[in-house]
Amino acid sequence: MLIRFKVGNFKSFGDVQEISMLAGKVQNKSERVYKDEKIKLLKYAQIFGANASGKSNMVEALDFFRDTVIDKFPDGYSYLYNKCSSLNKNKTSYFEIEIKIEDKYYAYGFEALLNEGKFTSEWLFELDNKKETIIFSRDILASTYAINTEIKDEELIKRLNIYLQDIEKDYSVLFLKNINTNKKEFFETFKEALPLQNVFDWLRRKLDINYPDQPVSLYSYFAHKSNINQIVEAIKAFSTGIIDYKIIETTMDTFLKNVPIDLKNKILADIEKASSQQKDAEHNFVLRGDREFIMISIVEGNIKCETIQFEHENSDNLFLLSEESDGTARILDLLEILLNNSNKVFVIDEIDRCLHPQLTRKFIEIFLEYAKGHNTQLIVTTHESRLLDLDLVRRDEIWFIEKSNCGNSKVYSLEEYNTRFDQRVDKAYLDGRYGGIPIFNKIFPNIGEDL
Repeated sequence: MLIRFKVGNFKSFGDVQEISMLAGKVQNKSERVYKDEKIKLLKYAQIFGANASGKSNMVEALDFFRDTVIDKFPDGYSYLYNKCSSLNKNKTSYFEIEIKIEDKYYAYGFEALLNEGKFTSEWLFELDNKKETIIFSRDILASTYAINTEIKDEELIKRLNIYLQDIEKDYSVLFLKNINTNKKEFFETFKEALPLQNVFDWLRRKLDINYPDQPVSLYSYFAHKSNINQIVEAIKAFSTGIIDYKIIETTMDTFLKNVPIDLKNKILADIEKASSQQKDAEHNFVLRGDREFIMISIVEGNIKCETIQFEHENSDNLFLLSEESDGTARILDLLEILLNNSNKVFVIDEIDRCLHPQLTRKFIEIFLEYAKGHNTQLIVTTHESRLLDLDLVRRDEIWFIEKSNCGNSKVYSLEEYNTRFDQRVDKAYLDGRYGGIPIFNKIFPNIGEDL
């Protein structure tokens, strides 16, 4: 589970800002808070702010952090430092995440000079109420490093020293990525090193980040017939008119007809490669376009293509995904969150895109009920003031991002305000009580004076 994320000197964030899932002092709705003897964590957070306030930048910061760790600096990295001051170009950018994996708590982060594409420091700690235990740390500028002095296996210490010495002067490499590249045998041999693998795998598999212009899911859960009743009941809850769906055979050409030629050739090459290897094995692909969806199974070299069509009340026809409304397609995407049992952290920029305000609220209501029995976490950005309802959410689940006059984004929680339980938070927000709303200049100051 996500505990908190910190970022500084990245896009509109100058000084280090953070989003935290640590529960505050709120007592109500405690049944949906994760609790153990060490920590209390929220399963939901919603971020409000004006356009260009920095909401999407927080999502992009998380995405940038994850992609950099599991792969490399994303394209355009050298221009992503905070440009509110020319001095920031030569200052390090800061990224750190705190997470819970099973019964352990970790803090992992790095600093980097984005303008030069250089990592300057990196660290991983195990956290406890009483102390922080170093797993490793690197001061790359000084070409020094440290590892856990409590490790008992001398051979493991020797191997870690070798791996760290190999990159101690390498500004382009993160140790967490390096140690998880072609090191399967290493982790099988040295169980004390598993935190290095677990943190990396959590970032790769558990942090699911989504933008307004992309599907949230691949609909892979639709392919399992055992899920049909659950899926149909979930769809009905949103009053989309869909009452059932069918899995229908289709052809590859139907899906690929509007796909760019380069991507089409790559898809076909991947399928050909899979069908030619291990002919006795079964291979499964899920391909998702903007409004198309296809499931491909390869069994003993034979390729089978299927898609989903939807049955509506008062109609004998079946409808393709491309024939559904934008709002219905968005709800079908979001079902992944409610039907996924992998306890991921879903981050969704503009949760309300294409949704009627009542549908947005309905989805959040269903998720919050679902959260009582699962450790899935959901973080959303939104403009929908109807979600600022203390009958629906807790104060510590509400966050705001506001831009200062010089362009820096500040992040803060409603917990920082002394808000009465009977306060109309939505009205106070729209009146500017908590910031995070647009301030319009008078472009045409004389209009309306004579009316």
